[in-house]
Amino acid sequence: MKNLLAIFFVIFFSSYATIVLASEEHEHQHAEHEQAPDEQHKEKEKHEDDEHNHDKGEEHSDENATEITNAMAKKVGIELSQVGPQTLHQTFTTYGRLATAPEHSSHVRARFPGIVRNVSVNIGDQVKEGDLLAVIESNESLKRYDLRAPISGTIIQRHANKGEMTQDQILFSISSFESLWAELRIFSTQQELITIGQPVHIIAGEKRFDSRISHVLPAQEDSPYLIVRAQINNTKINWFPGLMVEGKVVIDEFDVPLSVSNSAIQTMNGITGVFVNDHENYSFMPLVLGRNDDDFTEVLSGVNAGEHYVVANSFLIKADIEKSEAEHEH
Repeated sequence: MKNLLAIFFVIFFSSYATIVLASEEHEHQHAEHEQAPDEQHKEKEKHEDDEHNHDKGEEHSDENATEITNAMAKKVGIELSQVGPQTLHQTFTTYGRLATAPEHSSHVRARFPGIVRNVSVNIGDQVKEGDLLAVIESNESLKRYDLRAPISGTIIQRHANKGEMTQDQILFSISSFESLWAELRIFSTQQELITIGQPVHIIAGEKRFDSRISHVLPAQEDSPYLIVRAQINNTKINWFPGLMVEGKVVIDEFDVPLSVSNSAIQTMNGITGVFVNDHENYSFMPLVLGRNDDDFTEVLSGVNAGEHYVVANSFLIKADIEKSEAEHEH
């Protein structure tokens, strides 16, 4: 009996709840039907806009974007720069080699013929003006005199040994490498573009020195080119004579209001752009690009002045995003 009563109450209250819910649903639908058409339209648009903005936000935050902590970015060498104005240079390329400045070389002979009694330096030694090079005993007076360095520099040749006769030969050659000359070949099609004082960038591997053309000289007979000379300040002695170099001769300059470094430009899904930074967020920003030189490219649209973008190791961010996309597909 108790079981039957329990079943009855369950059936009764279930039916009552169904009737109440159905009544409430009917009233709700009737209220919607009675709502003003304009209000219904606005509510529908708002709902669609909310869905659109939600989808757009997910697309912006998830696709072609990633998060990297500042500590990790520093560890892997990610560096930032700011979008801004730049002077671009139109250039043409030529080649040549470095040579010692003639005024910075000296060939030392004995003042009087005699016998070399002592030698104080060897090839590769650094000497200063006035340093002792050798002691010579004169054949005529049999007196000894000092042979000293006329300039500061490096001993690059030595033809003097103890006990030898000096004769009239060069005993020592000294060169200073604190200033070198880039001697570049300019062929006939380029010669009309050359003027004295013109800017030229001297490049050897990762090294670069910005100079200007000082001289335009004829080459050896029957050579189909001219030689232009540009001086290099080499006080740190990281350039050396005979080094093959590339010369970027500047023939035009133009200012652009917005530019990014060439090292920052990447391509994703066939679209060219850069990775912009906002705190620890990195997202790919497509760009419309204009003119460029060896270092920078003009930006026509896509980013604003002052925005921070990745200028070094941006390929790491691209690889991180592509890896995340591949994992998502699987």
